[in-house]
Amino acid sequence: MREIVFDTETTGLSPKDGHRMVEIGCVELINKVDTGRHFHAYFNPDRSMPSEAEAVHGLSVTFLSDKPRFDLLAADLLAFIGDSPLVAHNATFDFGFLNWELDCCGHPPVCTTRMVDTLAIARTRHPGAKHSLDALCTRYGIDRSHRVKHGALLDAQLLAQLYVELTGGRQIGFALKAEKPADHPLRQATSASSRPTMVRPARAHSALPAELARHAAFISDLADPLWAHAKPLG
Repeated sequence: MREIVFDTETTGLSPKDGHRMVEIGCVELINKVDTGRHFHAYFNPDRSMPSEAEAVHGLSVTFLSDKPRFDLLAADLLAFIGDSPLVAHNATFDFGFLNWELDCCGHPPVCTTRMVDTLAIARTRHPGAKHSLDALCTRYGIDRSHRVKHGALLDAQLLAQLYVELTGGRQIGFALKAEKPADHPLRQATSASSRPTMVRPARAHSALPAELARHAAFISDLADPLWAHAKPLG
């Protein structure tokens, strides 16, 4: 199954207020495995960059001034994402900007039925906890030490790792079939953390008559055994 994990950086919180997308990063997963294929682009927003937004992602108007406008790369982006499900954190925000930009240059919107929201998944799995990307990476032991500021491709790469953990971890899709015990008295057993080992079936632990007789003979030869001085209970 092919899925695209993506993230965006913008000039503000809503395209309805005149804000624009300035960066997008997309990571390809096949059966929850990062293939190494990605799409990444910066866009000239044709507007100023609020200081609050620049403080988050570090993208200045000067840096973006020579970058292509969204419409020049829209076809390449759509070709990369294809018809795959799109995974994002707080996905309604990213879908809102993506579809606004697509509409501005005459492309049909990406259907929201393709949307997979890791924020919603995290809230279901960890109610009452912090659900930011940073907090969830810490919870799942995902290294984000190189994340100084927000960046669309870097955040998409971190989110891809988080998405795998939220949906079952590294063993996602690994099914164990019930098998009949082998006829041989030695059965093979496996675990996720060890090599296959040989497990012997449990043996009967009742003493045999000959064993009981040998024990009785041994006890009878003991001089002044300790239990002979024990007081009865009760």
